[in-house]
Amino acid sequence: MLSTLIWMPIAGAVLMVLLGNLLPPKQFRSIALIVGLLTLGWTALLLLKFDPSNPGMQLKESLAWLDAIGLTYQLGIDGLSLPLVLLNSFLVCIAIFSSGDVKRPMFYYPLLLLLSGVVSGAFLSQNLLLFFLFYEVELIPLYLLIAIWGGERRAYAAMKFLIYTAISGILLLLAFFGASSLATAGLSSGISFDFEVLRSQTLPVNIQGVLLILLLLGFGIKIPLVPFHTWLPDAHVEASTPISTLLAGVLLKLGTYGLLRFGLGLFPDAWKVLAPWLATWAVVSVLYGCLTAITQRDMKKMVAYSSVGHMGYILLGMAAATPLSLLGATFQMVSHGLISALLFLVVGVVYAKAGTRNLDALNGLLNPERGLPVAGTLMILAAMASAGIPGMVGFIAEFLIFRGSFPVFPVQTLLCMIGTGLTAVYFLILIDQAFFGRLSVNKNYKEGETPIKSGEASTGQMINLPPSLWQDRAPAVLLALVIVILGLQPSWVSHWIEQATGAIALVTG
Repeated sequence: MLSTLIWMPIAGAVLMVLLGNLLPPKQFRSIALIVGLLTLGWTALLLLKFDPSNPGMQLKESLAWLDAIGLTYQLGIDGLSLPLVLLNSFLVCIAIFSSGDVKRPMFYYPLLLLLSGVVSGAFLSQNLLLFFLFYEVELIPLYLLIAIWGGERRAYAAMKFLIYTAISGILLLLAFFGASSLATAGLSSGISFDFEVLRSQTLPVNIQGVLLILLLLGFGIKIPLVPFHTWLPDAHVEASTPISTLLAGVLLKLGTYGLLRFGLGLFPDAWKVLAPWLATWAVVSVLYGCLTAITQRDMKKMVAYSSVGHMGYILLGMAAATPLSLLGATFQMVSHGLISALLFLVVGVVYAKAGTRNLDALNGLLNPERGLPVAGTLMILAAMASAGIPGMVGFIAEFLIFRGSFPVFPVQTLLCMIGTGLTAVYFLILIDQAFFGRLSVNKNYKEGETPIKSGEASTGQMINLPPSLWQDRAPAVLLALVIVILGLQPSWVSHWIEQATGAIALVTG
C-alpha cells in the first residue's frame, strides 16, 4: 500500500509526458487532478488499515537494493508520518485544482505529481539513505516550478532555494554516513542505514552531539529557522500561488519531520544536552519571524515570515520532548500546513483580481458589492486560526505545545507565547489596511509614494474589481472548513498521533 502512494503519482507524471503531444493542453489538469484524487483516496484507505494504538511502524515493506552500500527499499508508516502523508496528498489536489490555465501544462502538472510522489517517499522511508534520495530528488521539480512559472525574479529565487537546500542535503548526508559508520562498526552485517538498526545502537554523547549538530544545521535550513531562513521569503514571493501553497504547507515539514524522526530518534542523549539551546533558538525564530512580518508591505512576504515564526513553535515542542509537547509539535505541522495554504490561496486571489499585493496600494477589499467579500472573510478566518483563536486548529496545536513545554522551559515558552500576540498584530495590520475602508486599488503604486487613503482618488485606481469565480473560492473554502472542523474536533488528528509521539518522548524521558 505504501509503494502505491509513491509510484502512483510518479507513474501518472510519466504517462502524461509520454502522451504529451497526443492530449489537448486543457486535459493535463484534469488527468493530474484524477491522479491526485486517486492518491488521496488511497491515502485515506490507510486509515482503515492503520492501528492507532500501535506506536511502531506498520504496513512495512522491504526490498533488497544495493546492500553493498547499505541502501534498501524500506518503507513504513506510524502516527508521526501518517498525518503528513495525508496532508501532502490533500494539498497536492488543492494545488492542482488552483492552478487553472498555465503555460506548458504538459510539463507543469507532471512536475506537481512527481513532487507529490517523492515527498510521500521521504515521509515513508525507513532507510536513511533512501530518505536522502527522496529528499534530494524533491529539489528538482520544485526548482523548476519556481524557475519557470514564478515571478520576475524567479531565476534568483529558484537558484537561492537550490543552493540552500543542496547545502542542507550535504550536511544530512554527512550526519547519516557518520551515524551509520560509527553505529555499525562492530556489526557483522556490515554498513547499514536501517533506521531501526541505528536506533538500537548507542553512541557516546560527544559523538551524538556532533552528528546532531549536523542534522540541526541541515534540517534548520529546510524548516527554515533563523538565520537560515532568507531563501524562504524570496521563494514564496516569486513562486506562483499553488507552489507557495505546497512549499509552506508540505515541503517545510520535511525539515521538522526529519529533525523529530532522525535527530531526536537517533541521538536522544545529545538532544537532552542541547535541548535548552534549541528552546532558545525557537524563541529567536518565533520573535524574529513575527517582528519582521509586522514590517512587511507585501502580503505574500508577510505570510512567508509568519511561517518562520510558526516553525519556531514546532522546535520549542521538540526541544521539550514531553509526550504532550511532541503531540503538539506534530499537530502544529498539520495545522500550519492547512492555515498557510489558506493564507496563500487568499493572497493569490487578491493578487489575481486587484493586480497588486502591496498593502499601501489596497483598501476596502471587503466591500460586499464591488470588492472581494468572500476572500476578505476567508482572510479574517485564516488570520484568526494563525493567531491561535479558540475554535480553530491553530489554537489546539499551540496550546498543546505551550502546555507540554512550560514545565520544562517556562521562560522560553512564555517568550514564544508573545509570538501569538504579535501574529494577531501583523494580521490585523494586513486586514485593516487591505480589506476595510472605502474600496480603492492602485496597480501602479510604487514604493515610496504616498499610500492610498480611504476615499482618495489616485492614478491607476480601480473601483470595480472583477468577481471571483467559484473555482477561485472552492479550494480556500474547503481549507477553511477543515481548519474549523479540526479545531472543534482535534481528536480526529491527535487520535492517530499520540501513541507514536509518546513513544518517542519515552526515549528521552
